[in-house]
Amino acid sequence: QVQLVESGGGLVQAGGSLRLSCAASGRIWSIDDMGWHRQAPGKQRELVATITRRGDTIYADSVKGRFTISRDNTKNTVSLLMNSLKPEDTAVYSCSGVITGPFGGAKYWGQGTQVTVSS
Repeated sequence: QVQLVESGGGLVQAGGSLRLSCAASGRIWSIDDMGWHRQAPGKQRELVATITRRGDTIYADSVKGRFTISRDNTKNTVSLLMNSLKPEDTAVYSCSGVITGPFGGAKYWGQGTQVTVSS
């Protein structure tokens, strides 16, 4: 069984910062790409950022220059530092990981954490 658990969401004023963290646990042999997605009310889920095992990153245009994704391969964690937050960043943020273990490989998702940015 594999589990991803996010933490760090909350309420922040526009211009503020938040750091999200996600920890993977369970019977894990390796984790390839990890990432963050978000879904705002009434909208489709969208990619925020991804990071490969070696550290290559991809960001959505809307967050470039403001958000930074990082990971710790020794701890099976991925983080998202969000600066200069805007009200339009309000959403449920979920982490993901492509995880290989005794069960094979699959993409797993966390349950999500709410981020609310007030104007």
